[in-house]
Formats: sequence, C-alpha cells, structure tokens
Amino acid sequence: MQHVCLPTLKNNASRKNRFDHRRRRPQSTALAVLCLLGTSQAFADDTPQEAAKTLPPVVVNDTGATDTAPLSTPTRTGSRLGLSSLDTPASVETVTAKQIEARGDQSVSDAVSRATGFASAGSPGNGGTALSVRGFSGQESVMTLYDGTRLYPGAGTMTFPFDTWAVDRIEVLRGPASVLYGEGAVGGVVNVVPKQPQRDYATTVQLGIGTEGQKRVALDTTGALGPMLSYRFYVSDNRSDGWVDRGESHTTALGGALKLDVSPRLSFTLDFDYGRQRPATYLGTPVSDGALDTSLRYKNYNVGNPLIAYIDQSTRLSGIYRVADGVTIRDQLYYLTTNRHYRDSESYALDPATREITRSDYIEIIHHERQIGDRLDATFEGNAWGHANRFVIGAEANQITFQRDSNTPFDGSSTVNADSFNPGLFTSSDPTVPEFYTRTRQAAVFAEDRFEVTPQLSVVGGARYDYVDFWRQQLGNDTTFSKTLSNAGWRLGLVYQLTPSTSVYGQYTRGADSVGSLITLSQAQTAFKLATGQQLEAGFKQELMNGRGFWTLAVYQIVKKNLLSQDPLNPTIQEQVGQQSSRGIEWSGAFRIGGGVSVEANASLLRARFDDFDETVNGVAVSRAGNVPNNVPEQTANLWLTYTPAPGWVLGSGLRYVGHTYGDNANTVPVPSYTVFDASAQWQATRRVNLALYLRNLANRAYAVTSSNDGTQWLLGPARSAEWLLGPARSAELVATMKF
Repeated sequence: MQHVCLPTLKNNASRKNRFDHRRRRPQSTALAVLCLLGTSQAFADDTPQEAAKTLPPVVVNDTGATDTAPLSTPTRTGSRLGLSSLDTPASVETVTAKQIEARGDQSVSDAVSRATGFASAGSPGNGGTALSVRGFSGQESVMTLYDGTRLYPGAGTMTFPFDTWAVDRIEVLRGPASVLYGEGAVGGVVNVVPKQPQRDYATTVQLGIGTEGQKRVALDTTGALGPMLSYRFYVSDNRSDGWVDRGESHTTALGGALKLDVSPRLSFTLDFDYGRQRPATYLGTPVSDGALDTSLRYKNYNVGNPLIAYIDQSTRLSGIYRVADGVTIRDQLYYLTTNRHYRDSESYALDPATREITRSDYIEIIHHERQIGDRLDATFEGNAWGHANRFVIGAEANQITFQRDSNTPFDGSSTVNADSFNPGLFTSSDPTVPEFYTRTRQAAVFAEDRFEVTPQLSVVGGARYDYVDFWRQQLGNDTTFSKTLSNAGWRLGLVYQLTPSTSVYGQYTRGADSVGSLITLSQAQTAFKLATGQQLEAGFKQELMNGRGFWTLAVYQIVKKNLLSQDPLNPTIQEQVGQQSSRGIEWSGAFRIGGGVSVEANASLLRARFDDFDETVNGVAVSRAGNVPNNVPEQTANLWLTYTPAPGWVLGSGLRYVGHTYGDNANTVPVPSYTVFDASAQWQATRRVNLALYLRNLANRAYAVTSSNDGTQWLLGPARSAEWLLGPARSAELVATMKF
C-alpha cells in the first residue's frame, strides 16, 4: 500500500495536534472487503485542494503504521469536544473501514463484536443488533447511534444500521454515556459513522458469489459536481439460501449524500439512507438439559409461511459554520422512520423422550416508528485564565411516535416431530389489530469542557439534563396514561500525559437507564423512575514506536440501582429496589511486528452480578442475588493476524472467543463458551481488480450466539456444515472488486 501525505505531517502527532481535531491528516487507501463477499475500495485523500496546491505531495511506503486507528485520532463519540483517545478519560475505540474489510465483516453487529469487551446478543426479535458489554446487554443498555444521532429502540427492537458497505468507521465508548446521549447506555455506545462525499472521483463495483447460494452486488461512487457540490452514492444487495433449512435472506441498502461547500467556513450536507431486510426466519433450536442435540443443528422449526421484514429510512441535514477562529457551530436536523413486521411461531420446546417439539407463541407484530429532531451545539476553543481550554454547549429536542399492531395474547400451538415434519402454516385465533400508540417528547441541554491545568494534566468534565414527556393510548379501549421523566448525568475525569504518546486517566460517571423500552413503557412501568448507574474507571494508553502500534488497559466498576424487583412478601407487587453491578479489566493492542506481519488483539474479564434482585417463580419471590444476569458473558477475546508475503497479497486469520453465559437469571441453564476461527486471502490481480476469499468457522463449531425461553432455546451461529465434503469451502466466498 502507498499513502500520499504532506511532508509536514507526522504519524506520531504531538499532544497539541491531537487536541486540534481540525488538523489535516493523510488518509490511506482502504480495501473495503465484506463478509462472504469481500471487496476492495478506494478512499479519496481528504487533504483540501488548496493545501495540495501549495505543498507538493510525497509518496512514501506505509511500512510503519498499523491498519488500526491510532490513539491520537480525534473522535466524536467519547466526547463532543473532538478529543483523541489519548485525551479522553474513558475507554474509546475505533473500528476502521480497513479492519472491517480485512476481516470480511458484512454486518455492523459482526464488526462491533470484535471490539474490546463486546459480544453479540442479536436475534430476530431484537432486530439482530443487540450487544453486550461490561456486564449489561440489550438495546436499552448498549446504545446505537448513526452519525451521532441516537436511535430509539421500539419494544426492544433496533434494525438500523446493519450493512457495513456504507460505513467509514465505527466508534465505541464503553461505560455509561448519559452525559453525552441521555437516558440509556449504562453499558456503552456504538456510533456508526457513514462515508462522506469526496471531491476526488472514485467508483468501486463489487460482485460476489458464495456457498449457500450467496450473491452480492454493490456499488459506491463519489466525486465533485462543480466547484461547490460533491456527492456520494452507494447501493448493496445481498441474497442467501441460508445455512439452516428454509433460511433464505435478502437485504438491500442504498443511499448517499450531497455536500455544499458555501465557503471555507460554511458547509451543508444532506444525507439519505434506506435499508430493507428480510432476514432468515430462524428463531433458534430447542435444547434439553442445557445440551444441544447436534442432529437438530440445521433444522428450522418455524412455520412454513413466516415473515420477518424491516424497512428503515434516515434523512439528515447537517451544517457546520466556523464563525471565527476557535468558534464552531454544528446543527443536525434528522427524520427517521422504521417499519417492522413479524409473523412466526417463536417458541419451541423439545421432549427428548418422544422426539416431539411443541411450538407456541404464534406471534404477529407490526411496528411503525417515526423520529424527528434537531441537535445544535457550539464549540469554543481558546484560553481561560491563561490555560488552554475547549468548551462545548448545546441542546437537543426530538419527538418519537410509535404504534404497535399485534395478535396478543399470541395463542396457538402445534406439535411436530424433531427429525422430520411438515412446517405447516401460521394460524392464530387472535386477530391482528392496532394495540397501542405512544408519543415521546425529549428535550436536553448539555455541556462539556476540557481545561489544561498544566501542559501534562487536563480536567475533562461534562453534564447533561434530559426531560422526557411520555404519552400512551391503548387503541383497543381508548384509555390513555402519561409519564414525565428527568435525569441529570455528569462525568468528571483527569488525564495526565506521561509523554506525548502516553497517558493515564481516571474518571467518575453517572448515568441512567429506563426500566423498560423508553418509548413503549407500560402503565405499570410508569409508576417507576429511571434506573441509575455510576462508574469508576482508570486506565493507561500508549502509542508505540512512531505509530507502529499501541496498547490500552482499563479497570472499572459499574453499579446500576433501582432495578424492578419482586416484593418478597407479596410477589404480585414490584418494587424499584434492585441492584446490579459489574467490575472488570480490559486490554487491547495492535502492533506491526515486521516482515509483513501485524497483530491486533483484545481481551476482557469481568464479574457481573445481581446484588439485590428477586423474581417471581410459580407465585413465589425468589432471590437472584449473587447470580450472573442472563446472556451476559464474563470473558471475551479477539485476535487477528495479518501477513503480507508478497506485493499484492494479504493473508489474514483470527479468532473470536466468548465465554459461557446463563440462559436464565437462576443460573441453572449454562450456555457454553465458544471460539470461532476465520481466515481470509486477498490478491490484487491488477491495479483496478482485487480478489478476496473468506473462510468462516473453520472448526465447524456449533455455538449459541444467544438464548431464549429461560435457556431452553439457542440461536445458533452460522456453521461450516460437516455434511459437505468440500471442508473449508463449505463456508467460503469469492469476490471480485473493480475500481474505476
């Protein structure tokens, strides 16, 4: 690979340059290779044209820097101040487009689950995007952002963003983030940042085929439309027959952006994204006594006419105005829509003696969600009392409307043979009718500041106040109820620079979570206030040898209070007295060893527990204190090795490890740990054509991504079927990519 860079820039930026998020940095050409259908993609250099005219470019071989984002790279997820990771008193990590390509991760969930401490908790019921981190899981505790805008899960379901083709990078923040994004996110935040228009023309076409009937077509193009306008357009289409019976899927993502540069100080960008998904209608495999019958591994026990469909749209108008040196105003007006439709039998119970499976929960649910809002902030950079200071203040307001139609109470059942059966049709005596409608209005003010006490020591703090007005109407009987909620979150941290490339930090954070999905609160839940969370964290971060590598270490403790718990004396009554906690240690690093070899690795160890929590079992309140919350792994690790044996060739291999979990809060149904091995090979056949091969789950491990029904039903991860004699080719994809 080669980079075009300006001779005045250095890979190991000084602390002052890290603090200035507007500094110009060269951007490398990246190979955008995706899961099952890998690719390569060219990214245009983001150096302004005026700079290119005054400073001659110099071509250098990129043999020192790693493919990962350096700790000195500014982000906007760990702080609205645009600080680098080295300057942020929190655990911030960036998954770059190049990393996504090299590993062949097609979905956002797959890409994020390789970040430190993250594990997938996805299933069709939550849109396939739920994650677990730092002892907390689910859409309410691990927040998703798209281009900095918070997306509100409806009934615990989030379906966008999902495709990595349009992704420039994914930034993650581990730990409570209410000070930045409001209620929610006690576990962490995932911010998916899309590609932006570039003035240099570049077009990438991707064609792919694979096993299981996989087909992929994708296009990405960008360039200038006159002296002030630039554009970006992308589209990707994926089809597969699936690895389980009747496991067909089809997803389409398209969109783009227009950027208007009115002047060097003022610009506007209009973005639009559309996603349509028909994921596999596989809801899991029943297990008995916590053990998987491998003969059922490829069976799909859903009905014969199921439906799972998601349609998402996102429209955003953003403006940046640099009023004067050190003063920048940003605004984003956004409108988001989501429509979802589920129709399946979702619960399966296996009788190992008779080999019969009882299917229940014949569910049909339809969601209509609309979100409109605006976020405005102003950043001031200068001096305060003779010390460098950066300050941001802003406000945000939005309204979310949500309607659910369903056939509650979801009656219906059937019995089929576990080994051979007719899937039958979806039938329910309960009609699908409008169930309820909600309107949620949220307003917030926020502020952050970084004050440089000395050239080495800085104080970073922030605060946010949220006010939520919730209203719900039961459409069956036209009854209504409402609730107002508020929360003040804040963070205070210290960062000490031992050297320009090494820092230590400590911080205290307070955040909040809803007692349920915020925009679908039930009347019983409106009797309670928000759950609160607090975190203590300390860490060490260091870049090595002029950008050849870096490593980070973090230790933390999180305590979440005001969980809903059953009254031990009257199990029919819930009290907000529960408590859950976690504490752990996380390590991550990336190094270019030499000889064409580089390594990326991370590991997380934690202890997650219910400290005070009761739940009802057969009408009796049973304590779960001391137990691990269900579907929360306490160990995760990732490793990826890259080897460049010759010019134009890149070989990669890696593993993902997720520790065991429990399928129930009683911790009576353990779900085993798993390790998945992957591999890839890329060959640059010509200057414009790349070929990539991806191999997944080489050991053909049968593993559960998550579980449901108190651990008796496992959602299995994709397999390399042992029934195929092609061995590793059972899960291989071959992709051709052309750049123009």
